[in-house]
Amino acid sequence: MTGKAPPPETEVLDHHQCWELLRRVSVGHLAVWVDDHPDLFPVNYKVDHGTLVFRTSAGTKFDAAVGETPVALEADGVDAESGVAWSVVVKGQATAVSRTEEVLDTVGLLLFPWEAGRKDHFIRIVPTSVTGRRFTVTPPLTWWSSLDDATRAGLE
Repeated sequence: MTGKAPPPETEVLDHHQCWELLRRVSVGHLAVWVDDHPDLFPVNYKVDHGTLVFRTSAGTKFDAAVGETPVALEADGVDAESGVAWSVVVKGQATAVSRTEEVLDTVGLLLFPWEAGRKDHFIRIVPTSVTGRRFTVTPPLTWWSSLDDATRAGLE
């Protein structure tokens, strides 16, 4: 026996918990396929009737998102007081919002990008999969090993 408590187990979140957490934050990382490689872009998003909506300008992110290849968006957070972190991944198909009624509805989401510039395109991700995990962040001393120290010493 080592006397150490076993690490807390990762909690698999249900569909409703995932959406609740997605509503608590507004920034995620959009994963798309560009040419012959994956790429990531930070985006401000809003939850809208079981979908995610973000704004962007014309360019690489827009072209890759609305292509035929599915996308993924990952959002996460941590409660500094409790040390509990979470991560939610939404996978699905992204489409440009183009119908006048839909555009007017998305404008009502009050979606304001952090980056300056024109962001005239609204993109909606319709999920095919929503998964999430919640876990306790472990202190570095519980996972730090002598191998980490040896690697750092070799670089100095």
